[in-house]
Amino acid sequence: MIGTLARITRQAWLVGALPVLSILLALVVGGVIILASELLLPNHAFDPFLPITSYLALLDGSFGRESAIVNTLVSTTPLLLGGLAVAIGFKAGLFNIGAQGQFLMGALGAVAVGVAVNEGPAMVAIPVALAGGMLAGAAWGFIPGFLKAISGAHEVVTTIMLNYVAGSVLAWAVSGPLGVPQSPTPVTYNVGNAAYPILIGRNGHLGILVAAAAVFVIWWLLYRTTLGFEIRTVGANPDAARYAGMRPRLLIMLTMTMAGLLAGTAGAGVILGINHQMNSTFATTVGFDSIAVALLARSNPLAIPFAALLFGAMRAGSGLMQIRAGIPVELIDVLQALILLFLVAGPAVQRLFRITSAHANLGGPGTVAPPVQGEATV
Repeated sequence: MIGTLARITRQAWLVGALPVLSILLALVVGGVIILASELLLPNHAFDPFLPITSYLALLDGSFGRESAIVNTLVSTTPLLLGGLAVAIGFKAGLFNIGAQGQFLMGALGAVAVGVAVNEGPAMVAIPVALAGGMLAGAAWGFIPGFLKAISGAHEVVTTIMLNYVAGSVLAWAVSGPLGVPQSPTPVTYNVGNAAYPILIGRNGHLGILVAAAAVFVIWWLLYRTTLGFEIRTVGANPDAARYAGMRPRLLIMLTMTMAGLLAGTAGAGVILGINHQMNSTFATTVGFDSIAVALLARSNPLAIPFAALLFGAMRAGSGLMQIRAGIPVELIDVLQALILLFLVAGPAVQRLFRITSAHANLGGPGTVAPPVQGEATV
């Protein structure tokens, strides 16, 4: 019994050591940056405890009260869905950089359908508007999957290009067919009855439960279904998958479509749960932050909620950190970048702390699948 517990603990450490150390190192370097920035301020009394003050304010702003916890959950929700969108691509050996564009198209689809049914019964309007966002995101994810499967076009290139196209399509739609006539600034109508109901606090909407359900659906799909096994097999070795009778091209298109659907669900949730309408400058970093979430969670669907919660808490608590410690909210972007930096420098971090590679011991869930044959590594 003790031996089994020791093995489980060791394996859990092998899987989680690098992400945990990356977070801790990022906080340490962030503290050094805060201290260094103090020296650049004229007539400023140096405070050696400012990093601690900043991080305590960040923690208090994220979890210090009920409203802070709800805000953290709301900020976490789109990151969780976006992280799943990127992770499922990793499992198939695909690097989905297009979560941003898929998110925007999901938001656009949700507002378009939501406005059309905004006076209908909520029991009908909400699922119809959500379906509109999911389908729009899925369609945007299908495009790079189709190009990859048919012509071999690299998904990194096509998804980056589609991110810009999505932004332009959104601006055109809000300024044109979806815009309110005679409005001083381009804006759509309110989604009305299609808005998510508030379940907790001031803004804790239904989308939180939608995201939580998506975690278990994707985990079950990947590890308890034949389709999930085929997706992971294609990501690990497309030649072996083809030899076993699987169809890698079809699986690539299907995986990218599912990734787009998840990211589109995230975009729909922001519109239906928070904004309720859209302007032509609607912008967010959720799509790009989702890549960091998936990398930090090592593409494990059950670990993604924790990674998303970390990033969501940072966003939710950054305002109070700025008020109490005078630290700009842009520090959060620095911390996220540092976490990614240490993740990418994983071999060096593992050697520094003498950690055995988790890939050599575990593999399977939580590891990022190698790219499909013919892809350039990123």
